[in-house]
Amino acid sequence: MKKIMLSMLVLLSCYCISFAQSASNELQNAIARLDKASSVADYEKLEKEFSGIAARKADWLPYYYAAYCNAKIGFLYRDSGERIEPYSKRGEEQALKAGSLLDSTTQQKELSELYTVMSMVYRTRIFISPMRYGRKFGMLSGQYLQKAKALNPQNPRAMYVEALIKYYTPGMWGGDKNLAKQLANESLTNLQHVTAGTAPHWGKAENLELLSHYR
Repeated sequence: MKKIMLSMLVLLSCYCISFAQSASNELQNAIARLDKASSVADYEKLEKEFSGIAARKADWLPYYYAAYCNAKIGFLYRDSGERIEPYSKRGEEQALKAGSLLDSTTQQKELSELYTVMSMVYRTRIFISPMRYGRKFGMLSGQYLQKAKALNPQNPRAMYVEALIKYYTPGMWGGDKNLAKQLANESLTNLQHVTAGTAPHWGKAENLELLSHYR
């Protein structure tokens, strides 16, 4: 009987390890495709994949990437505000779930990454109706971006988001295209030695796209 129980425990342990490794491999493969994504369809497909991985893997990263995909869709739909709300709300839920899986005392750099994406998610809510949502969600977006920078002042993705906001915000409301260019270049410098992996590493293509407006 003891041998049977021991064998069952060994099999269960092997299954759990295999299950975890499978989820990790799926995450890595999905992130590799995310690095090449550019369209709404790309991000919608990947968001579903990350959500599926999150359901099987108790980790903040799948939720983070799912929220990031929804934020990217919101930015791609910035001129079609009526389409954004479901993506923005789902992105918020996913970001909050990611935050619940992080330790605020030992994972400050990870929180900086998450707060950067939360800033993006709340920024997309403004695109739905600037008159209705601009003040509330503009403030929330700004607060999370400031938190991200406070936790990691050298976070290149936080720099990029600040550059993006400065570029597209009218000067009378705090926009500054010269500062946006400076921040995008600084973000690029900080991304020079970043290598691909499961940790957040996006930003190079986004900065280059923003800087292309200055040519």
